[in-house]
Amino acid sequence: SVRLVNSPGGSVQAGGSLRLSCVVSGFTVDVLSVAWFRQAPGQQREGVATQGRFGDTNYADSVKGRFTISRDSAKNTLDLQMSNLKPEDTAMYYCAADGTWTIPNPFAGASYNYWGQGTQVTVSS
Repeated sequence: SVRLVNSPGGSVQAGGSLRLSCVVSGFTVDVLSVAWFRQAPGQQREGVATQGRFGDTNYADSVKGRFTISRDSAKNTLDLQMSNLKPEDTAMYYCAADGTWTIPNPFAGASYNYWGQGTQVTVSS
């Protein structure tokens, strides 16, 4: 089965950058639909960035132009490059994946069967 392991997150000051990575095992990342979600304390989980198996990419309005989702075929990882970070980006970040051919609602958490354990990102002002 597919297993996802989040790399450690970190703490940065506002305006800084951070790269999250998620190691995928049990399946080739290139054939999966993948996504990043986040959940801040007291708030619902929200989709941040998604990428279908054919490369179609979507971003939440709050991160457009600042976050980039990508895959590294050689390392079999799913990555999220975050730039110009803001305090409101502080949250637990989770990678997610699914082998379904197409995902009608890529920002719905229920669309993904496989999840990383989560990693904390803290942005200070």
